[in-house]
Amino acid sequence: MSVKMRLARHGRKRYAFYHIVVANSRAPRDGRYIERIGSYNPNTNPATIDLDFDKAFDWLEKGAQPTDTVRAILSYKGVLYKKHLAGGVKKGAMTEEEAERKFEAWMTEKESKIQAKKNSLSTQADKTRKQQLEAEAKVNEERAAAIAAKTSALAAEAAAASAAEEAESAEEAAEEAAPEATEENTEA
Repeated sequence: MSVKMRLARHGRKRYAFYHIVVANSRAPRDGRYIERIGSYNPNTNPATIDLDFDKAFDWLEKGAQPTDTVRAILSYKGVLYKKHLAGGVKKGAMTEEEAERKFEAWMTEKESKIQAKKNSLSTQADKTRKQQLEAEAKVNEERAAAIAAKTSALAAEAAAASAAEEAESAEEAAEEAAPEATEENTEA
């Protein structure tokens, strides 16, 4: 009986997350498993990986074969590197302290890389948000200028129309006054 470390799919359509399980190779993908050792959520950036390091290392030592994706996850978390260092200790190539020191150095370097990526993603998101706000402010200013121009044009048109009406009413008043004057002249 072959034992595999693989992913079991969960979640809704187009938004899957996975459990990292140890299962019989003949069991269905989402079916029976021996032990659940972690979870993997690729929907976040960077992907969220919760892994029980000791259980994963123990199962690798027992001979469980990881699938390609699980192998990448184990490599990312350092389980495969620790297994490699443990093999070197068994062969006598290094001592346990040297192996532990190398592993700790690798882990601190890995954590700094992960933190740098998170920081760059957050600064990039802030930069993008700032650019969107500036673009929106520019569009709003252009819109306000267009509305102001339109209202000033309408106001000027309305003023011209009212001036024309006043001129017409003044002409009409003058015309009405002119016949009255002629009537007074004829009577006199």
